[in-house]
Amino acid sequence: MRLGILCSGNLGRLVLDKLDNSHTIIFVMTDKKSVDIVELCNKKKIAIFLGNPREGKASDFIHNKEIDVLISINYLYIIDKELITLPKKIAFNIHGSLLPKYRGRTPHVWAIINNEKETGITAHKIDEGCDTGDIIKQITVPIKDIDTGADILNKYNQLYIPFVYSILNDISLNKIQFLKQDHSKATYFGKRTPEDGKIDWNWQKERIYNWIRAQAFPYPGAFTFIKGKKIIIDEISFSDFGYQDSITNGQILKISPVVLVKAPNGVVELSKIRNLGDISFEIHEKTDYICQ
Repeated sequence: MRLGILCSGNLGRLVLDKLDNSHTIIFVMTDKKSVDIVELCNKKKIAIFLGNPREGKASDFIHNKEIDVLISINYLYIIDKELITLPKKIAFNIHGSLLPKYRGRTPHVWAIINNEKETGITAHKIDEGCDTGDIIKQITVPIKDIDTGADILNKYNQLYIPFVYSILNDISLNKIQFLKQDHSKATYFGKRTPEDGKIDWNWQKERIYNWIRAQAFPYPGAFTFIKGKKIIIDEISFSDFGYQDSITNGQILKISPVVLVKAPNGVVELSKIRNLGDISFEIHEKTDYICQ
């Protein structure tokens, strides 16, 4: 079939590269930061549009470009009617959650933060809303207690390509079926930036644990400040080290051989810290340091 592909990031590039071997890619739309996608399109001489296509910005680009199916994979932009109505058969999106739960950006990260035990991948018809279109197909992906955001993304790397192929096969056989989303059950989570990763030491230790693993390396990471210096924490564990409830949350209780920090309902061990070596400090008897 003749395809138009809207894609961003590594997931988008993986699927694009595979689809180009089996279908005719008429064009690709991506963002300027997805340099691997840009390089791939240039190498394979695929027409490419960079940036937000809304409000007619891509009208000239798509003029006279006939496609059967439009596929959105990890794409950064909400698209409007001009693109939705372009394909002869259907426009569909691949979203990294079990819709209608976790509409919006980085849903797998939010799922870990919120202590979910499963997430998934949804193919849905594109409409003019944000992840609101009729569901075509879903698969469930379990979240283990030790899974990081990167771990879930690695699972997606293995699942996205066969998932997309299964939907394209159903389209070619006219076997596509639609299930309307129950909008009363929808949840929405917004875009995250590296600045959003600050740890609140007044949270329960379980939320701190999920917060940290969701954003662990190679993501920007959860962080705190010690002596005004930002440190990024990639892993913690729970400790049975004793403490008094009156001690301030975020208080560093021990520095060697491991760093122990007090939370409201227990003590956590900072198991992996990216840049602790950049900080020189000691725990003093009367002036202990606090993570802030």
